[in-house]
Amino acid sequence: MNITEVIPQDDYVLYVKAEDGRTGFFDVKPYLSSEAFEPLKDKQLFARLHNGGYFVEWDCGADISVDTLLARWSVSR
Repeated sequence: MNITEVIPQDDYVLYVKAEDGRTGFFDVKPYLSSEAFEPLKDKQLFARLHNGGYFVEWDCGADISVDTLLARWSVSR
């Protein structure tokens, strides 16, 4: 499964659209306490993400796989 669209939202949430048309919201807040994700507490850094199709990645090296996104997203916010 590919990610076709990912848009950072307020409060460290990602809007995610999969190639099959499903959409959802992924809350990154629980990850912010880990060393890899801590730089993303800066909202400007959080907003600068890269959609790799099978993952979302930030300049600091933090990334989230499509499997994690799809397994833990919610359809409503």
